[in-house]
Amino acid sequence: MNYYQILKITGIILLIFSLFILIPISAAFFYGESIDNFLQSFLIIFFVGLLAYFPNKKERSQIKIREGFLIVAIFWFVLSFFGAIPFLMDESLKFSLVDAVFESASGWTTTGATVVSNIDNLNKPLLLYRQLLQWLGGIGIVVLVLAILPILGVGGMYLYKAETSSPVKDNKLSPRITETAKSLWGVYIVLTIACAVLYKIAGMSYFDAIGHSFSTVSIGGFSTHDASIGFYSSDLIKIICMVFMFLSALNFVLHFLFYKNKSLTVYTSNSEMKSFLLIIIILLLLVAIFSTGGRTQSLESIDIMFHILSFATTSGFTVSNYSNWPTFIITIVFLSSFVGACAGSAGGGMKVIRFTIALKSIKKQLLKVIHPKAEITIKVNDKKVDDMTIETILSFIILYIILFFTASILIMLSGHDVVTSFSSVAACINNLGPALGDAYGNYASLNDFSKSLLLLMMIIGRLEIFTFIILITKYFWKY
Repeated sequence: MNYYQILKITGIILLIFSLFILIPISAAFFYGESIDNFLQSFLIIFFVGLLAYFPNKKERSQIKIREGFLIVAIFWFVLSFFGAIPFLMDESLKFSLVDAVFESASGWTTTGATVVSNIDNLNKPLLLYRQLLQWLGGIGIVVLVLAILPILGVGGMYLYKAETSSPVKDNKLSPRITETAKSLWGVYIVLTIACAVLYKIAGMSYFDAIGHSFSTVSIGGFSTHDASIGFYSSDLIKIICMVFMFLSALNFVLHFLFYKNKSLTVYTSNSEMKSFLLIIIILLLLVAIFSTGGRTQSLESIDIMFHILSFATTSGFTVSNYSNWPTFIITIVFLSSFVGACAGSAGGGMKVIRFTIALKSIKKQLLKVIHPKAEITIKVNDKKVDDMTIETILSFIILYIILFFTASILIMLSGHDVVTSFSSVAACINNLGPALGDAYGNYASLNDFSKSLLLLMMIIGRLEIFTFIILITKYFWKY
């Protein structure tokens, strides 16, 4: 294990992050707010980054698979910790260390769970900072680092593979990893700008339009208001949000290929995209059938549609008090977050591609019972999925469910009720955000043990579980 290389790249990550803190510092100047909090945070993160980078700057060996996995894990844990500094130093919040790291981890992992109970009263620089964390975490600052590593003589292929979802980890946009990173960031920035412009046209202020575009395209769910998107009481804003939640939940590779080929067949021929759209349609139909009995007359159709799309994409935006909805609808929208968004997006959950392949595998086994000698292949995008990939996906899903139940039981043991425990773990491991029970609205009332476990679930969910599990096995550290 090349620890000098790991320290060097960790330093690069912190240095890049420190530069982004100049954005809320600029906002503080613009709005006449104090810059002390963010200036001190910038100096701390910048100098720690220098201490990690400069002693190891001459290290130029290639990153191997083990270093790649470790760097990606370090990325989320280290940035969650250092990202908490501005929250800790803000006197108006009066956060404990656990609360500050929770809020930071929620931002970086694009979960959207919060321990802030008076978001509307936060100063503009801090509000912008929360939104910025989600924007950076959405595409993964790792991808930004990938564009820089080759310049410094450090290969980034294994870092790319460790960061991306396993079913699509080899779907590069170009042969060179640097060009891949640039292409992904290009798609991300274009979507962000388009979203911000449309939000402004629909009636948001410039500040809110930019802030919400950050958290919409990153599928994060943080808002500059306690009432989230519901603050605006605008159907047009809800529709714009739904469109960009859906676009951002698709594989970003598809958007790039659409730009390159100028053909909608890029989307219509993609198995995962079609499966994702089918899942949303089925969810809408189920709710529509349930509503025919007159049990949801007090609910607006657009609000139900918004929440289904928000939870299915793991965005976590809300427009009304969903906790009072019929149990059936609440159950449907929460279960949809387990499937999550498409691989190669900023969304959470198990990912549509894994869910699709798992269902096809079940179908295959049922057919094999009837026709034992039949040769049945599972295909995605007209390509055969090998047995090793299928086994890996099924193992992933089983491990995901085990972690979910284990964490839920631990939170119940800490003193919380069943609804709070299961909904909060689901919200965090799926990188969703909104929960029920004691965690409805915000997580401030939960005990420190629960918050610590939940922030770990956020990071594990963002790491796609395997990356974290591999790190805690003796086999990873054996040689």
